[in-house]
Amino acid sequence: MEGGKRSREDLDCVTPEKRSRGAGTNTHRQHELRENNLRAMELRNLTDVQLQKLGIESLESRQQLLHCLQKCWQFSNEPMKVFNDPIHGHIELHPLLVCIIDTPQFQRLRHIKQLGGTYLVFPGASHSRFEHSVGVGYLAGCLVRALNERQPELLISKQDILCVQIAGLCHDLGHGPFSHMFDGMFIPKVRPEMNWKHETASVQMFDHLVKVNNLEPVMEKYGLSLPGDLIFIKEQIAGPLDSIASGSKWPYKGRSEEKSFLYEIVANKRNGIDVDKWDYFARDCYHLGIQNNFDYRRSLKFARVCEVKGKKHICTRDKEVGDLYDMFHTRNCLHRRAYQHKVGNIIEVMITEAFVKADPHIQIRGSSGKMYKISEAIEDMEAYTKLTDHIFEEVLYSSNPELSEAQTILQNIICRRLYKCVGQTTPESQLSVSQEMLLEWSSEVADSKPHGTEVDLQPEDFVVSVIYMDYGMKDKNPINSVHFYCKNDPSKAIKIRKNQVSKLLPERFAEQLIRVYCKKTDEKSLEAAKKYFVQWCMNRNFSKPQDGDVTAPELTPLKRDWQTDDDDSDEGGQGSRLPVNGGQSVKTNLFHAQKENCS
Repeated sequence: MEGGKRSREDLDCVTPEKRSRGAGTNTHRQHELRENNLRAMELRNLTDVQLQKLGIESLESRQQLLHCLQKCWQFSNEPMKVFNDPIHGHIELHPLLVCIIDTPQFQRLRHIKQLGGTYLVFPGASHSRFEHSVGVGYLAGCLVRALNERQPELLISKQDILCVQIAGLCHDLGHGPFSHMFDGMFIPKVRPEMNWKHETASVQMFDHLVKVNNLEPVMEKYGLSLPGDLIFIKEQIAGPLDSIASGSKWPYKGRSEEKSFLYEIVANKRNGIDVDKWDYFARDCYHLGIQNNFDYRRSLKFARVCEVKGKKHICTRDKEVGDLYDMFHTRNCLHRRAYQHKVGNIIEVMITEAFVKADPHIQIRGSSGKMYKISEAIEDMEAYTKLTDHIFEEVLYSSNPELSEAQTILQNIICRRLYKCVGQTTPESQLSVSQEMLLEWSSEVADSKPHGTEVDLQPEDFVVSVIYMDYGMKDKNPINSVHFYCKNDPSKAIKIRKNQVSKLLPERFAEQLIRVYCKKTDEKSLEAAKKYFVQWCMNRNFSKPQDGDVTAPELTPLKRDWQTDDDDSDEGGQGSRLPVNGGQSVKTNLFHAQKENCS
């Protein structure tokens, strides 16, 4: 050893000779430990300040010793449980995670489809929130361990690893029937005064799970410090728990600013790159039958923590910037092709209509025997535990005559008598849309009867739906919030702007799609509804529907800026209307060939 430094191998492997040479020092250290009231079980929580008091003056030596102590506590004789996952293969999970999985509150996720009504369009999309949550828990462990192995100076402890894995495992506990349909469509309709999110319910359900299953002693047995680690787990799921503290310099209480990077693993509020996306990209593509060109394993290899303005952030190699654009492009493709599929969307609209009608007539028993409606079950976790996708069949097959209207709608879904999409358009700029505005737009469409159209349609015959498409950060480019490092200096974080990457990337990162559906499905009504829709788009100065020249050829020539040349000139030429998406399409594998040449 040169310069008095000891390698990690030296620290991990102590030979008998070394042990005898250090006997005197060890006796002295044991005396110091006793004087400082430090027992063996407390070594895992030993701090840098305590080591300094023990006479270890070198910062590097203290960091190495702390890391070795933490590594020792990470070795456990507890048997890991093996799960055979179709996406990640044979994965091992810690016994504490298995204790959480084996509870009614977690098992409930088996009965909630990951993609809600999309399953009724894509037959393979039958996977549930259960396997996704297991996958996120596993990937959270992979990422935090990769950082620990790559950068031991981060002092990531066994407690940190377990807490991050538990947060990944439990991040979706609060989802309701048909996943995002419940908090995105149903609750806003029946309880518009509430700003309720499934993340809030995930925290409440986690508290309920721990309490009713008496898991606190089990958590302490495996080395967690309560209540601090419970706070840390919940903060990873839903952000700062204290709304007052959320505006302060460091709003989190579970971990100090020194470990800020741990909050970017499960739900990354800074740029949206997290293990939750990594799992659902791979899992959803697998079950949808859509090619996934993003490989999270490569991201694991290049993840590294760098300090940026006093905070530690997870960064990636500069050459991976293309892959990150590909990742968000994959997200956009999944939304366009599957999550926001026009038939899947209207099925969820119809299910929501049925649930709204059924809501007053369904009773779910909660704590202390109190009964709750579907929309009220979110107030009581015992009642909410019983609310899953099965509510569809409960309403459909009920003998209660008060549910007849809801049953008619669900029966129409089963028999594929669905509302029909009459067109899609885009506004010139982003619009703030409320439930009241959607009803007003339905009335506007009904009032847009073109001259010469004989069929009369009413506002209740139309459903207007607004879909938001973005890269995960509204109209912002998420890559602008990502930090990178270079091979020559891995400790220095840099930013890479879009114009440094390629000229073929999107100009805009968000748009709205407006779809109009007609409840009347006979041929005459549908033909008329399409003309109503085209006329409404003209009145509203929205973009021309793609099939506008076919469905209403007598109307589209009347709007000057809808007229197009028949030649192949570029749409972005002078005097023409710019496409809403910037007129650029990004090929998913755009950077792969370039990357192979630069590696």
